[in-house]
Amino acid sequence: MNLPQNIGEAAINKTIEKHPAIGEILQKHDIGCVTCGVGICLVKDVVAIHALGPEAEAQIEAEINAYLATLNQ
Repeated sequence: MNLPQNIGEAAINKTIEKHPAIGEILQKHDIGCVTCGVGICLVKDVVAIHALGPEAEAQIEAEINAYLATLNQ
């Protein structure tokens, strides 16, 4: 996943703390990072770990990037 602000290199639990909307995006695609007790996966690896395929990964990446773009307006 190509995400700005080095978000892809951050642990998902810290990212969701700072950006709850990213957790909502993942939850919408049946990725349960919000409720995961571990939360140390890197954001860039989360979709690949769940093996949803390239189309789903591209969709999630686009949604996260769209959300992040709203922060820069």
